[in-house]
Amino acid sequence: MLSLIKLPRVFTINQVPKVFHEDGIISGYRHPCSSATDCIISLFQLTNETVNIWTHFLPTWYFLWKLLTVILTRDVWHDSFTWPLVVFLVSCCIYPLASSCAHTFSTMSTRARHICFFFDYGALSLYSLGSAITYSAYVIPDNWVNSLFHQYYVPVAVANTIICTALACYSRLGFPFLQYNRNTIIRFPEYQFPKFAKFLRIVAFAYPYLFDNIPLFYRVFLCVGDGCTDNNANVLHHTHIALAFLTAFLYTTHLPERLAPGSFDYIGHSHQLFHVCGIISTHFQMEAVEQDMVTRRQWLLTHSSPVAFADTLGAAMLCVALSLGIIFLFSLPLVWSGNQGKIHGDKSPQSRAAAKGCWGH
Repeated sequence: MLSLIKLPRVFTINQVPKVFHEDGIISGYRHPCSSATDCIISLFQLTNETVNIWTHFLPTWYFLWKLLTVILTRDVWHDSFTWPLVVFLVSCCIYPLASSCAHTFSTMSTRARHICFFFDYGALSLYSLGSAITYSAYVIPDNWVNSLFHQYYVPVAVANTIICTALACYSRLGFPFLQYNRNTIIRFPEYQFPKFAKFLRIVAFAYPYLFDNIPLFYRVFLCVGDGCTDNNANVLHHTHIALAFLTAFLYTTHLPERLAPGSFDYIGHSHQLFHVCGIISTHFQMEAVEQDMVTRRQWLLTHSSPVAFADTLGAAMLCVALSLGIIFLFSLPLVWSGNQGKIHGDKSPQSRAAAKGCWGH
């Protein structure tokens, strides 16, 4: 069947606009103005994005299976103690799915690329909130339960989610309507200051992770004596932390392709390894959280405040709504500008391509 389908052509780095360039990746680029059909066909063609897509698309189904297992085997409708786990697993389904979709459809145009990754950033921020909610409910060390930090931990995580979604979106183009609008895209700061843009994105991803893990870092590295919650889940937590830092290392260093540009274009470049390590890290995180949930259930139900809707499902829904609002705000100038050729009645191919965001950026 696939042999009857004409596979889209792939390009080198010099044949696509700079917005599509990846450090150390020389070839395997898809057409920067691909159709949605071409993007889907490229899933079954080896490009420099193929492994990126599948390494997040397939795990989505694994986490969905875990979510359905929890829903079908536990009384989630009446047992509020399971709600943090449900929120976390939902976020584990959303972030790899959003990532795989972003990598799949990001070559439809430069504007589509920005919008796709806005959603990707929002999904990652939601995942950080899901982690914080489960840590508050199951992972926080015994001697921190009901402390002032514990009381404000989830509200601060909610604020971090919103701030970091906005910061990550800002890192691509700047402020909507101020630095890019319906007539022009001044691609600040990613185009003019790519290192600064990368720094902002790293901060947007690293800060919520570091904040969320404050109780875990204290529990597994610093706490000694009574109240330190030393159980079998700690081994899993150590594994998750090690993989999380390896994931961050791969994202920030662009190794190994930086050492041998062109040698890892299709298989083995840092973003693929980043995806794989991130998913494995999430798996161990999930296993650790579930073990803490089961092992500590009776003690937490006795000593901790009851799990509330506002700190679990309510917090997640609030963040989804606010993050979507932020993504809409950052996307609106791009969508608006994408229709300018139609609005002004210009029917030329060049105008239509520019209106779609394929040329000139």
